[in-house]
Amino acid sequence: MLTKHSKPSTLNNMPVEFISLAFPNASTELHPLPNEPAVDADFLKRYARNLDDYGFDYTLQPYDSGGADPWTMGATIAAVTNNLKVIIALRPNTVSPTVAAKSLATLDQLSRGRAVVHFIAGGSDQEQAREGDFLSKDDRYGRLEEYIKILRRAWLSSEPFDFDGRFYTIKGHSNRVRPYGGRKSIPISVGGSSPEAYRIGGSLADIFGLWGEPLKETKEQIDRIYAEAAKAGRTDRPRIWVTFRPIVAETEELAWEKAHKTLDALSAKTQLTPKISPASGTPQNVGSQRLLEIAKKGAVQDRALWYPTVTATNARGASTALVGSPQTVIDSILDYVDLGCDLISIRGYDNLNDAIDYGRYILPGVRAALKEREQTVGNAPQSEPVVPEMVVPKGNEEVVHSRDSS
Repeated sequence: MLTKHSKPSTLNNMPVEFISLAFPNASTELHPLPNEPAVDADFLKRYARNLDDYGFDYTLQPYDSGGADPWTMGATIAAVTNNLKVIIALRPNTVSPTVAAKSLATLDQLSRGRAVVHFIAGGSDQEQAREGDFLSKDDRYGRLEEYIKILRRAWLSSEPFDFDGRFYTIKGHSNRVRPYGGRKSIPISVGGSSPEAYRIGGSLADIFGLWGEPLKETKEQIDRIYAEAAKAGRTDRPRIWVTFRPIVAETEELAWEKAHKTLDALSAKTQLTPKISPASGTPQNVGSQRLLEIAKKGAVQDRALWYPTVTATNARGASTALVGSPQTVIDSILDYVDLGCDLISIRGYDNLNDAIDYGRYILPGVRAALKEREQTVGNAPQSEPVVPEMVVPKGNEEVVHSRDSS
């Protein structure tokens, strides 16, 4: 491993940590269950406990105008886990910054320091309008900037304070609920691929979230984020969070067979869902536009980054796959770690089963490789760490696709 990956683990000297989602019911992207309750409490708790038991560090609770409430979901997850940090996705139009400051601090106290907030400025005018928000995209970013400043002020200020901005005017706010254990702030994450996202995230965020792009493009985005941090006079830098949809099997051939079956199922589903079909037009958000442009350069990029899942879904959300055996996916993740990505988000298409497989085969392999680096810095390269053997159910032995066939 060290012959391939000999650089420091991260630029911020932070541990490499793993993120996944905890889903509210057994319905999946490939196999929707329309008759399932929107929130199945038992399933959610079981899912969260599996993430906790298999060594994930964070779970993101996403936001959708018609979906389950991430605050309630996050509090439930925190109550049934011991170590899992809960990332609350938050759109500023949905709750005032002073209320969010109290809510996040309360969750942080109840979970003993496991609350994180991820901000979504809003990438779709149509989606924002569903909840009565009609600001332009530029104004949404301006509002987000003020929102973050108010949050931090509420957590830090021991005296009542005023705020007079373009989007928020506050008089005499006093917050008695502070982050757990004397922390000055709860970690704040910002994501996006627009210049305004880079500016606000680079200057104000603790974490910056990116979707999975090739190494070259990812490095370019990281450089822009760090440049904005330096321009703002920061002496630190945001941690970099990158998201993938790994498709893993015991061998390369079996992984590519699985990938093409996944693609067939995605393509069939999008044909029945016009709003996420490629025929529905160019997405409004820059991140999706970037993914679609990169997809034109080829199906497979770098080691194992696969783009047909992007085009099949019209780049709806995080949609780039890493395809291969456990060792190939581990090596691919380490490539991003070497760029400075120390928060790795992975979720599959068979939600719970994939998360368990990642916990068995991917997380231990990445951590073993990083531990070996620490132990052998300055020494000659040693043998690659052993990846846990992956058990494949009977009946999957037939080879249909190889890497070249993609």
